Amino acid sequence: MKKISILFVCLGNICRSPAAEAIFIDLIKKKGLTDGFIVDSAGTGSWHIGKKADARMRISAERRGLNILSTARQINPKDFENFNYILAMDNSNFKNINDLKNRNSSSNFSSIKKIQDFRSVFKDLEVPDPYFGGDEGFDHVLDILEDSVGGFLESIS
Repeated sequence: MKKISILFVCLGNICRSPAAEAIFIDLIKKKGLTDGFIVDSAGTGSWHIGKKADARMRISAERRGLNILSTARQINPKDFENFNYILAMDNSNFKNINDLKNRNSSSNFSSIKKIQDFRSVFKDLEVPDPYFGGDEGFDHVLDILEDSVGGFLESIS
């Protein structure tokens, strides 16, 4: 069986996209679907390459039983050939992903979407970046992502 590959993308790959990755991994694990997926995250920027997720996000996630293990990396042209779905956290990153694809890849393999297109509870059209805010922003982002990531999984299963 061919695995479904998913890449979650935000700006620096230390807050929103690694959280979305961890939430998705937790959901598929609970549903016994782990073997059917390849899951990763990346950022459109290069500032945090090689770093762990922001400690505030890791702490907020751990309180929910989520373990964020990813290391920050930057999205690259090969990702458009390797991932079925590339999910952007906001409009700016959605534009940056599409710009990168249009400049560097002729592949039509990836379906590029906004994660908030799959929301059901929250009205936010974008996942806000909690990096420059207080600790409560990380919890809010996790709430938003649990809703939209769950909706995405339902849409493909």
